[in-house]
Amino acid sequence: MDPTMDRSMDATFQRSPEDPDIVTVNMGPSHPATHGVLRLVLKLDGERVRECVPHLGYLHRGMEKIAENRTYLQFIPYTDRMDYLSPLAANVGIVLAIEQLLDLEVPERCSAIRVICCELARLGSHLLWLGTHALDLGAATVFFHTFKDREWHYDLVEDLTGARLTTSFTRVGGMMHDVDKKWLGRLREFIDAMPGRVDEFESLLTTNGIWLKRTQGVGAITREDAIAFGMTGPSLRAAGEPYDVRKQRPYCGYENYEFEVPTGSEGDIYDRYLVRLEEMRQSVRILRQVLDNLPDGPVNVDDPKIFLPAKKRVLTRMEELIHQFMIVTEGFECPAGEVYHSTEVPKGELGFYIVSTGERSPYRLRIRSPSFNNLATLPHLVEGGLVADVVANIASLDPVMGEVDR
Repeated sequence: MDPTMDRSMDATFQRSPEDPDIVTVNMGPSHPATHGVLRLVLKLDGERVRECVPHLGYLHRGMEKIAENRTYLQFIPYTDRMDYLSPLAANVGIVLAIEQLLDLEVPERCSAIRVICCELARLGSHLLWLGTHALDLGAATVFFHTFKDREWHYDLVEDLTGARLTTSFTRVGGMMHDVDKKWLGRLREFIDAMPGRVDEFESLLTTNGIWLKRTQGVGAITREDAIAFGMTGPSLRAAGEPYDVRKQRPYCGYENYEFEVPTGSEGDIYDRYLVRLEEMRQSVRILRQVLDNLPDGPVNVDDPKIFLPAKKRVLTRMEELIHQFMIVTEGFECPAGEVYHSTEVPKGELGFYIVSTGERSPYRLRIRSPSFNNLATLPHLVEGGLVADVVANIASLDPVMGEVDR
């Protein structure tokens, strides 16, 4: 290439007129290591990152505005498209906020099944995170191990909901349907195998010399800075803050289950890795308790104005057919007021703020997505470090751009 060629219009390569050693490059939005359509504008001095400016919005779909033009029930499928690695957890989050607005209490069996959904989603999300994180740093073997188990996880999700990604399994006032004993037996086989599988993942990485050099002391953040940025989830707990919505503001009966909240001390990539591994073990621990103490009874509220009638009755009785038609097409009214309800999803605190004026759609709906706040720390983590560590830092935050942009 001609060294005298004018590159001022080249978006992927620009030299600073003040300092020719400073080069501005694009990383993304179509880059495998950005884990989605994330664009980073990096100013590099050789291999050092002098400045990092994230550019978001490439996946923006206006979900919060869409919610104002849909009924409460119709908005549930949109939550599948946020963190599409753990849609079951997002489904639970939105219906809990709506049920709080309705002052609606669901049966105990329904709450227990929702806990199963949330912890199963956490295991699946962390399996993908670990495989792709390791692959980003060159550990391809781990990727094959975790994705084998993730297929096992997806088989369970598909048999439960009928879909691998777009589950839409939770309903306002209950669930799509109950779980059967055969599926619960297959779930127990899965969680019985997972502790050994996590030990195997650790044997490949935790004491691996290359892994240690790429993660220890890299991308560190203090507890105070993490709180100031609004970090939540494993990234915050790796910095030493034991904040977990399941403990601080329990929902779905989480106060009845024994589990620990793992924390780190250094707040670096290595601690974020260790915290998520331990979270997988704790999810298995919670799931075992749910299976051992799963209550009997219905999984849905007995309110035909809110919950869809059984399909068999819809096909044989006119009254139930009319009820289903009205709920699906027109929805139901929620009392006027405002609520905020948050849940602990794999990425952190997922919150739904709903303002109702007594209509069939929310007047305003605002989503607090954990990946957005966690990703805001990226310049703080990477500036001054090596460009190769940008990849490691992004992977350690585990962002999903569908949740960031919404």
